[in-house]
Amino acid sequence: MKQITPADVEQKLSAKEELQLIDVRETDEVAQGKIPGAQNIPLGLLEFRMHELDKKKEYTLVCRSGGRSGMAAELLDRNGYHVINMTGGMLKWNGPTE
Repeated sequence: MKQITPADVEQKLSAKEELQLIDVRETDEVAQGKIPGAQNIPLGLLEFRMHELDKKKEYTLVCRSGGRSGMAAELLDRNGYHVINMTGGMLKWNGPTE
């Protein structure tokens, strides 16, 4: 599974690179702050909503600490999606939130 650090994600966003971010935390967790532009699809709903995603795009998956996003990455990878897990999750995120 491909991985990326929160610092590298922040650097790419600062350089105006277009990233497809999916935050797999629960709605109440996301309400406390998420990476700007990230789409919230809670892990428990991902299996039922993955048809909304484009298999031609690469998605960076985010959660609180990296565990749930790792599980989400495995699920999407098994189903033919291009994914990267953000290691350390929001606990290691030092960039802006919305």
